Amino acid sequence: MNSRPLILASNSPRRKELLAVLGVPFEVVPSAARELAEHASGPRELVRSNAKAKAEEVAARYPKRWVLGADTVVCLNRRVFGKPADRQKARQMLESLQGKTHRVFTGLCLLRGPAGDGDLWHEETLVTFRSLSAPAIRDYLERIDPLDKAGAYAIQEGGERIVGRIEGSLSNVVGLPLESLEARMVRHGIL
Repeated sequence: MNSRPLILASNSPRRKELLAVLGVPFEVVPSAARELAEHASGPRELVRSNAKAKAEEVAARYPKRWVLGADTVVCLNRRVFGKPADRQKARQMLESLQGKTHRVFTGLCLLRGPAGDGDLWHEETLVTFRSLSAPAIRDYLERIDPLDKAGAYAIQEGGERIVGRIEGSLSNVVGLPLESLEARMVRHGIL
């Protein structure tokens, strides 16, 4: 096991909580990398590119440490739903997603040194929303802060009110797919 703590290149409280579940020592160093809002090759490459950029920016400052960068988006068809700019955009996002199945993509990059050892991958989970009335959407948005969440929702905060079914990793929808992350960390001797 690596004696130096992993660096999480994210200030996301949800990612911090999820990473703590694995029991790996880590510290948080938010990345200053500029995130892309879209990618010509689609959402898979968007999250992979953003995760890599975040990890590389922090790894350049800590070249001997393992760094984890991550990025999550919600996608309906080819339309990407990032974090809403305001509550009206959050409501519009939930109206667009209600009654439909969308995909949640998380890109992950585990990196040691800016061009060193590492892994770059993504996870995909299908999420089906219930049919939601305007009052149900309003009620949900009053219960959570949607502005720091891709797609304007948090499956772990009242998700049962809006989500009918998921196929794939639940932790991926929260922002960090623990199953594949744990396997990669074991492979690199981080865990």
